[in-house]
Amino acid sequence: MTVPAREDWPTPAKQSEGGALLTDIALATFRLNARLMEAAQDLAAHGGLTAAWWQVLGGVLDEPRSVADVGRIMGVTRQGVQRIADLLVERGLAEYRPNPAHRRAKLLACTEAGYWAIRQISVAQHPWSSELSKAVDLDDLRTTLDTMRALITKLEEG
Repeated sequence: MTVPAREDWPTPAKQSEGGALLTDIALATFRLNARLMEAAQDLAAHGGLTAAWWQVLGGVLDEPRSVADVGRIMGVTRQGVQRIADLLVERGLAEYRPNPAHRRAKLLACTEAGYWAIRQISVAQHPWSSELSKAVDLDDLRTTLDTMRALITKLEEG
């Protein structure tokens, strides 16, 4: 990559206070995500899963869904979900079922073995999250969740 001389670099517009705060939130979110993924990896091991497997199974705990739907819910690519779904099926933690709405896009469903693995994780995860939540006021946690959902909605609108 060829980098132009500094005097040819574009000048960014002045950032608003909200824009600067949102930038700081994004950077903090990246750091938080890294710590949460480390914790998720450790917690998932309690059920014999990886964090990614746990994430995909989490998308079908309440009802069978297509791989594309799981990807949308979890915010990951359909291809990534497909690769993990195939591994989960191979290991008996999930199964494919016919999809009455689409002949080729089968539904991914959790099996009893998958539910058992998730239960094993929950035994460790519930005390972990309860303890961690004590570090922040409950109203602040609610506000954080509402804010994150609002930002997700806005970003997904395009």
